[in-house]
Amino acid sequence: MDDQLMVAIAELAGALFLLAGGAVSLAAAIGVLRFPDTTTRAHAGAKPLSLGLFLAVGGLALTLRDPAVIGLLLLVVVFQILTVPVAAHMVGRVAYRSHLIDEKTLVVDELTEDLTRSGYIRSDDQ
Repeated sequence: MDDQLMVAIAELAGALFLLAGGAVSLAAAIGVLRFPDTTTRAHAGAKPLSLGLFLAVGGLALTLRDPAVIGLLLLVVVFQILTVPVAAHMVGRVAYRSHLIDEKTLVVDELTEDLTRSGYIRSDDQ
């Protein structure tokens, strides 16, 4: 294959990745607005939004093909991977401790047992 065809394929794939990333990010934003409770909103704000960002970064990398830009995009992905799970976990913990989670929807509640064992919650407060 000649170079022009490879460039055209990379541009097309980059555009498709960007469109897919935008669509997934839009679905995640709608989920954050429409889901009923904090845990499902945190899930929508973390996992699908991260996938949307990864697709968009992949699309940019395929479209731009500049090593300096790709290095910067890799840093964005690494920081996203490192910070999003921690932030979602902390949002869930704060919601749980603030009693913003409907306890009837929990299948397993190990956090109450751990907090009771550590002395944060007295067993008669449950």
